[in-house]
Amino acid sequence: MNCELLATCSALGYLEGDTYHKEPDCLESVKDLIRYLKHEDETRDVRQQLGAAQILQSDLLPILTQHRQDKPLFDAVIRLTVNLTQPALLCFGSVPKEPSFRHHFLQVLAYLQAYKEAFASEKAFGVLSETLYELLQLGWEERQEEDNLLIERILLLVRNILHVPADLDQEKRIDDDASVHDRLLWAVHLSGLDDLLLFLASSPAEQQWSLHVLEVISLMFRDQHPEQLAGVGQGRLAQERSTDVAELEVLRQREMAEKRTRALQRGNRHSRFGGSYIVQGLKSIGERDLIFHKGLHNLQNYSSDLGKQPRRVPKRRQAARELSVQRRSALNVRLFLKDFCSEFLENCYNRLMGSVKDHLLREKAQQHDETYYMWALAFFMAFNRAASFRPGLVSETLSVRTFHFIEQNLTNYYEMMLTDRKEAASWARRMHLALKAYQELLATVNEMDVSPDEAVRESSRILKNNIFYVMEYRELFLALFRKFDERYQPRSFLCDLVETTHLFLKMLERFCRSRGNLMVQNKRKKRKKKKKVPDQSVASGTVPCSPGELEAVWPSLAEQLQCCAQDPELSLDSMVPFDAASEVPVEEQRAEAMVRIQDCLLAGQAPQALGLLRSAREVWPEEDVFGSQDISPEEEIQLLKQIFWAQLPRQQGLEERGVEEEEEEEEEDEEELQVVQVSEKEFNFLDYLKRCGPRGLRCFANSTVVRAYVLLLRSYQQNSAHTNHCVVKMLHRLAHDLKMEALLFQLSLFCLFNRLLNDPAAGAYKELVTFAKYILGKFFALAAVNQKAFVELLFWKNTAVVREMTEGYGSLDGGSSSRRPPVWSPEEEAQLQELYLAHKDVEGQDVVDTILAHLKTAPRTRKQVIHHLVRLGLADSIKDFQRKGTQIVLWTEDQELELQRLFEEFQDSDDVLGNIMRNITAKRSRARIVDKLLALGLVAERRELYKKRRKKLAPSNLPNEEESLHNFCQEDLEEEENLPEEESEEDEERWRSSEAEQAHGTSSLSTQNLGQSLHLEGFSAPLLWLQNCLIRAADDREEVGCSQAIPLVPLTAENEEAMENEQFQQLLRKLGVRPPASGQETFWRIPAKLSPTQLRRVAASLRQPEEEETLQPVLEPKVPGEQGPEEEHQQEHRAQALRALLLARKKKAGLVSPEEEGTDEGKEQLKVAPRKRQLLDSDEEDEDRSPAPESGAPGIKKKKQFQIEDEDESD
Repeated sequence: MNCELLATCSALGYLEGDTYHKEPDCLESVKDLIRYLKHEDETRDVRQQLGAAQILQSDLLPILTQHRQDKPLFDAVIRLTVNLTQPALLCFGSVPKEPSFRHHFLQVLAYLQAYKEAFASEKAFGVLSETLYELLQLGWEERQEEDNLLIERILLLVRNILHVPADLDQEKRIDDDASVHDRLLWAVHLSGLDDLLLFLASSPAEQQWSLHVLEVISLMFRDQHPEQLAGVGQGRLAQERSTDVAELEVLRQREMAEKRTRALQRGNRHSRFGGSYIVQGLKSIGERDLIFHKGLHNLQNYSSDLGKQPRRVPKRRQAARELSVQRRSALNVRLFLKDFCSEFLENCYNRLMGSVKDHLLREKAQQHDETYYMWALAFFMAFNRAASFRPGLVSETLSVRTFHFIEQNLTNYYEMMLTDRKEAASWARRMHLALKAYQELLATVNEMDVSPDEAVRESSRILKNNIFYVMEYRELFLALFRKFDERYQPRSFLCDLVETTHLFLKMLERFCRSRGNLMVQNKRKKRKKKKKVPDQSVASGTVPCSPGELEAVWPSLAEQLQCCAQDPELSLDSMVPFDAASEVPVEEQRAEAMVRIQDCLLAGQAPQALGLLRSAREVWPEEDVFGSQDISPEEEIQLLKQIFWAQLPRQQGLEERGVEEEEEEEEEDEEELQVVQVSEKEFNFLDYLKRCGPRGLRCFANSTVVRAYVLLLRSYQQNSAHTNHCVVKMLHRLAHDLKMEALLFQLSLFCLFNRLLNDPAAGAYKELVTFAKYILGKFFALAAVNQKAFVELLFWKNTAVVREMTEGYGSLDGGSSSRRPPVWSPEEEAQLQELYLAHKDVEGQDVVDTILAHLKTAPRTRKQVIHHLVRLGLADSIKDFQRKGTQIVLWTEDQELELQRLFEEFQDSDDVLGNIMRNITAKRSRARIVDKLLALGLVAERRELYKKRRKKLAPSNLPNEEESLHNFCQEDLEEEENLPEEESEEDEERWRSSEAEQAHGTSSLSTQNLGQSLHLEGFSAPLLWLQNCLIRAADDREEVGCSQAIPLVPLTAENEEAMENEQFQQLLRKLGVRPPASGQETFWRIPAKLSPTQLRRVAASLRQPEEEETLQPVLEPKVPGEQGPEEEHQQEHRAQALRALLLARKKKAGLVSPEEEGTDEGKEQLKVAPRKRQLLDSDEEDEDRSPAPESGAPGIKKKKQFQIEDEDESD
């Protein structure tokens, strides 16, 4: 032991007799031990040393029981004890696989078992119970945080002690004997802790401890069986007595059979001279008959496997072990647990389960805490069903929502077991708990059917109607059977799965019979194919015609070609004879271009055919395939005639080409979307057994399901009578009801039948024996007709093979010819071989396409032809027929140098990537070129390859301020740093259109005209709002010193309507306001590049010229004879105030000259400054003051300042 630990433990105190004397430094020593445990290594050395020194038995427990009045010491000891008793799995994370760490794990587990035995005393639990009782007496307002921590630690300590697994090898206890766990439970009962647990479970004020309480209760009943616990104290039931009698009868029959066997054996007086025999018909290792050197009575036990070394099964393939062990506790403990269950059901179950379910749904619980919920559901509902069935006691968990919750978790565990292979065993155990809960829910609903209460039966009918209606509940068991894995799931899981399936099918069959017809939900996944716009050859739907039709079509087509050849305006811009984005090199696309020209001719499209021919001549001038450069129009027509009459090899459809790699950023050629269509259909029980689901992909009549049932049937001697009945009932449904006896014709099952029929206790398995004889009789009846049935015994079969066995081989060809390809006849194979040998060495053509064009048989696909060529031995592999260009073409060194040269040549251009794609020799897709540029390090990011937007120069007739505004607008449109590549390319057309609109707007409308037209349409208030936003942005940028894009957020319906108006948006673009980026932004934004001076200049350009007439009478004096001195003075004062406001506005915008600054308008400017600030601050205040009163001075309208500004600018 470590010297520091030894010194610390010595400072705790000492035990003298039954009295423990603590040292003065006892509290500090306990805290030191807590600190040591906190910093222990991964081998848990401190924990092991304290366990070896028995600190808990000799020091901590005496301190707990004798020094409870010392509250700080008591709290510290509780903390230390909780830490020492925490589960070994929690310390190490999982069971270690490394031998050294596994040794440490087992050592810690042994110390925990010693701790559990030390706690099995009434004194220790009495102290814990008294402390917990005193804390629970405090109201929630009187409890401190330390009190709640102490309550939680006491519950955790009880949990840790109960969680320690029993050491069966060490205890060696039999049923009805008191084990360590039983003694611990009896101490809990004597201390009164069980009553406190019931109080915590039933009290609404203590819901925070609901998960702790449920965990403790689940550990208390860990080894108990609910149905056996419910029958304690009632004497032996008739069913139990009959079960025991049947077991004794089986043992008696086997014992009598052994006696008869021994009586028939001869004496072994001469062991070496028993004789030797030749067994005729049984070959030895060679060709001779087997020689048997033992007595004849041992011949029936002979096996060829005698003396052989058994095959070792690897660990990863070994069957899962049973972890849960159920045993009968002592009678007094079982009586106490039964009373606890009864009180818990009556007072606590519904409230506690509702609280726990709420914690789980709100994610207040820890990970995997739902397993305790599912255990409690299965255990207490089974106890209620077996004791005295009262549905009201379990009403909280008897609902469709509970079925959905269990099914959802069961499906989740099932999927996680398939994906998380390292923890597959843990997920399988959780799935077993969920299956048990689901089984108990079904059993409870089934029990409600026979209840004497009509309301209970009606509730059961409603529940079953909802369960059987949903397709997921019906297909759940098929999924579990389909993915059953005996490496992770033990035999008990398979047993529960078989019994649950049997119960579900029985309830479903009974429900269908009582209802007559049952409507259920039907889900079907429908595939939709979204295709690109096809080529002209595909769209036209043309196919090569017969020679007679070609002769009739050509004269009219020749006239059209002659007219087109003489047309000098025939454009070649839109005629591209190759696919630049394809992985197939351009040199190898000549054949496809020839086919496109022929398709155009067949469709009667003479201009397109001639244009394609001339474009192809420019792309492929070598060898004059499409004519020479100086070809005459007559020679072109003759060449087109040859193409028209030629038999060109054509490629098959997309479905028959095989899978071609498409790694473009463009949309795919064909996109499959699965849409789930929900409908209703009438339910048929036999169809459910055959198909089980609308798609019919999985069914009970399946070899996977049958294999699982046979696996469970192998252990028929260990199975219960009910389990064997469930297995035989399902196999009988498949064999008799569905007429699929051949599904069970399997050699391993027949070996099992042989073992069953030779079992001395076969009389106890009458149902199994009867079924085995029925299947064997059907097999020998079939074997008399079909001799191949003996060979079929070696294989598991599906429904199609079963049908062929019973109805004759080849019977499926006529019934499902659409699913299977037609059989190749000898004549077709000879023709295929001839065509392949004739065209396999021809260069420049695809041999499979040529065969398909000349094959005069039933329609075949490319895949069928290739597979049959390989089957005939004419080709070695399918890879020999891969299309050229379908694989990724690697970059050569010359191509990389060419790409680098083109990048250096066009890196300063507006469209770097487009110029490279147009000038590169080996045509590749855009994505390939971008990836290669990034790999070569020529660009750091994809955004450097974005297409730049050109600035458009403003016309010379624009004013200076409008020219600057337009330049700022165009500069802002170049800001695409934040846009991804996909959105930038997708929005290219939109940007071009917006630029075109801006150019058109600049030439046709000025800012003044746009503002005037918007004012006439009723957008005066939005214009004032926009002007205020620009001025506020300028003020903010002056104060802060930095600028960023500011969104224009319309808060009123009027402004929002204006922002959606096209003419208003055109004005925003002209002013330089940036539109929202596609998919990223919602609002228009004031660009960050506009300075405060430019923003004020933009705001000043928002004037409304139509108000000149309104403002003019105010500024022009009346006729002297018509106005009085007061009116003249008032008019002059108003004009001076507006001129001062204009001067201040222009000065702030930087538009005033130094001479104008020195004028004598300073006083008036100071006088109207407050009014100016109000005009610039709020457009809502402007609207309130807009109807100016007749009296005048305070009611200055904001739009009058625009008229004055125009007059001064004109001066």
